[in-house]
Amino acid sequence: MRFLDLNIVSPAEQLACDEVLLQHLEDGGGEPTLRLWEPASVFVVVGWTNDPAREVHLDACRAKNIPVYRRRSGGGAVVQSPGCLNFSLILRHDAHPELRTAGDAGTFIMTKNASALQPLLRETIAVSGFSDLTIEGRKFAGSAQRRLIRSLLFHGCFLLNCDLTLIDALLPMPSRQPGYRMNRPHGDFVRTVGISAADVISTLREAWGASETRTDSIASEIAHTAHEKYRPL
Repeated sequence: MRFLDLNIVSPAEQLACDEVLLQHLEDGGGEPTLRLWEPASVFVVVGWTNDPAREVHLDACRAKNIPVYRRRSGGGAVVQSPGCLNFSLILRHDAHPELRTAGDAGTFIMTKNASALQPLLRETIAVSGFSDLTIEGRKFAGSAQRRLIRSLLFHGCFLLNCDLTLIDALLPMPSRQPGYRMNRPHGDFVRTVGISAADVISTLREAWGASETRTDSIASEIAHTAHEKYRPL
């Protein structure tokens, strides 16, 4: 597996990059990829089927000049900000039984991520809900996926050292929630883990065997896809 290192700052291009990489793999011209990135600014992303008016405090976002985007994968609304670390895995699911269904993929990938990160933390990590990572029932990582005929995009976010008050300010209670949340407000449900992005990146690269660093020349395709599909809502 390659580790793709791209110098991207734009939120729209970060989202477009995952779509471009997934389509390349689906078309036979790409390869399994791990990508990790940290937002340079605050923005909100809603899932493919989300109603932004229901899942986001749009007036608060406008007042703070915080853009809202829609990604091509499922899941709920998330706040992206410095101190979050995003991961993207672009994989072939057709040849791997552990990835053949959404549930199997979520369990397999997040269990592997939990095992990799556990040595960095004193507290015990658990996989909860569909594919969240938690400590003592509080979520510090979530995920979403998009599945094509042969290929899979599985991406998510680790809350490392971000400002959690932004979640209360920008997101209402979600319309759908995992059972283990038990209707807890954001402040009682999520937490940060206070470890460095550099440590997480090194650990996940080793866990996924992403030893080869690559910088692909796909900047123009990413920019075009961002312009066409990922404008702020």
